[in-house]
Amino acid sequence: MSENKGYIHPEVLVDADWVQAHLNDPKVRLIEVDVDNSAYEQGHIPGAVGFNWQKELQDQLVRAPLNKKHLEDLLGRAGVSNDTTIVLYGDNNNWFAAWALWILKYYGHQDVRLLDGGRVKWLADKREITTDVPSYPQTTYHAQEPHKEIRALRDQLLHELGSPNLALVDVRSPAEFSGELLAPANIPQEGAQRGGHIPGAANIPWSQAVREDGTFKSADELRALYQGKGVTPDKEVIAYCRIGERSSHTWFVLNYLLGYPQVRNYDGSWTEWGSLIEAPIEKSA
Repeated sequence: MSENKGYIHPEVLVDADWVQAHLNDPKVRLIEVDVDNSAYEQGHIPGAVGFNWQKELQDQLVRAPLNKKHLEDLLGRAGVSNDTTIVLYGDNNNWFAAWALWILKYYGHQDVRLLDGGRVKWLADKREITTDVPSYPQTTYHAQEPHKEIRALRDQLLHELGSPNLALVDVRSPAEFSGELLAPANIPQEGAQRGGHIPGAANIPWSQAVREDGTFKSADELRALYQGKGVTPDKEVIAYCRIGERSSHTWFVLNYLLGYPQVRNYDGSWTEWGSLIEAPIEKSA
C-alpha cells in the first residue's frame, strides 16, 4: 500500500510497488482512464485495460454516467467479477480515473482503488509499459442499483443553496471560479453560457490536494487545506468543477482520505449550472 499518510481509508490507495507485485494477480484488474484517450495506445502498465471516458463511461445521449446494463457489459468484457480488486489510474493526476472510481462506487463495486500518482508517476519512475492489449475471459458482472447518496443533482442543490449545513467546493482554477474563463485555459472555452461560480462556494483547486509528483498530500495537510476554507466534516459537502471529473478527485479526497461522512459529487457541474435559466451565479471577473 502507499506510505502511511494518516488517511482514514488508506486501503483505497495503492503505490507503484503494490501494483508491480500484483501485475499477474488474477484477482486484480488494472484499468487506465485518461483525458487523452490515445495515451493508452502509446503504452500502458502491463495487463491494464483501457476505458474511453467519452465513449464507454457516459451515456452518449443523456449527459450522465453510463447506465447499469452498459457498466455490466463493460466490466464483463474486461473480465471483472464482483469480487475483483479494481485499480484505476490515468493521466492528469488521475482526473478521469477518480471519475471512473466514483462511477464504480455509484454502482456499488466493493473494492476499487487508485494508483497514487497515476500514469505520470509510473512513467517518471521508468517502470515497465507495453503496447500489448490484454484479453480476459468474459465474466457476468452484476452492478447494484445506484448509490444516489454520493451524487448531487441540480434541483437538490438549488433547494439546499444557502443552508448553513452545506459546504460547496469549487475545485476549478481561480480563473474559472472568477468567471474569467469557462474552461481550463488549455482547452476550448465552451460548455456553459456564463462564467462564475455557485454562490457561497469555496475555491479549492483540485491540484492543491497533490504533491508535485502527483501523489496525494498527507491527511494533516489536506485537513488544513479544506477546513481552512470552511469545508468541515460536520457539514454536507458538495464538490463540483466543469464536467464532474476534477470534482470526483476532490470527492475521493474528502470521502476516503479524510473520511468526511457526507460528500457528494455534482457531476452536472458548471456546464449545467452555468447554462441554467435564472440559476444564481457569483462572478468577480
